[in-house]
Amino acid sequence: MAKNKSSKSNSNTIALNKKARHEYFLHDKFEAGVELQGWEVKSIRAGKVNISETYIHLKNGEAFLLGSQIQPLNSASTHVICDPMRYRKLLLSRRELDRLVGATERDGFSLVATAMYWKKCWVKLEFHLAKGKKMHDKREDGKNKDWSREKERLMKHKV
Repeated sequence: MAKNKSSKSNSNTIALNKKARHEYFLHDKFEAGVELQGWEVKSIRAGKVNISETYIHLKNGEAFLLGSQIQPLNSASTHVICDPMRYRKLLLSRRELDRLVGATERDGFSLVATAMYWKKCWVKLEFHLAKGKKMHDKREDGKNKDWSREKERLMKHKV
């Protein structure tokens, strides 16, 4: 007999922060592990994650994820206190932490989370060094995007 294939999705992405590309100029990309509790992993598997207002805070030589929301499941243990907005420690090497501290303190960069995804059995967070955009920069990006879309249409109809 043939084995039944499980209907798992092949996408490893858990959550995206699409607003980050609109609000910031993204420079260097970093990847970090996230220190999670058991109930958080179960909620992430169920897809109850929101990272749209998430940023990274550096304190005492460590990086923490702030503003991420992981909603607890109804079936979570009764003896565990579930705080959906708690600080979550990011797992980075000392060299990466030093580089991030230098960029944020000297150069005025912010650290913005852009994606959360599975890598094997680990939850990873992708974040960028970012600088905020002004309103005229956002308008210019919108015009460039519209023009590139229009160019594609023109080239499609010419051929």
